Amino acid sequence: MSQATDEKLCQQLVDECTDAIVVSDRRGVITLWNQGAQRIFGFTADEALGESLDLFIPENQRPRHWEGYYKVMETGVTGYATRLLAAPAICKDGGRISTEFSMTLLRDEGGKVEAVAAVVRDVTERWQKEKALRTRIAELENARE
Repeated sequence: MSQATDEKLCQQLVDECTDAIVVSDRRGVITLWNQGAQRIFGFTADEALGESLDLFIPENQRPRHWEGYYKVMETGVTGYATRLLAAPAICKDGGRISTEFSMTLLRDEGGKVEAVAAVVRDVTERWQKEKALRTRIAELENARE
């Protein structure tokens, strides 16, 4: 395949992916927001691009998030390069969802982290089912005692 074909396919992958693909710069400003992000969070690309990640980070999670985010930007090291991170998120309608995401550090030619890409999946339905199962198990264990 030609480089132009490869680039076109890569762009199609980003655009059409049903998972959210969100890229943010060193300051945490959103620079890429795909259709999957719009589907999951409800914000259009026009509403999200140029905004802070605070757009979908719950207020009570922000201090911890930014502490970790800036540390990763400075050190270029993350414990989540090969593991999924679970975190709540806020949608445009104000509702909360449960998400899991992977992170990829994007570096310049010198190796300095320039941005972070996250592939985010809404796992709310699974999380609710697991919570109901945990509750039921606890009820059954309590009834047995």
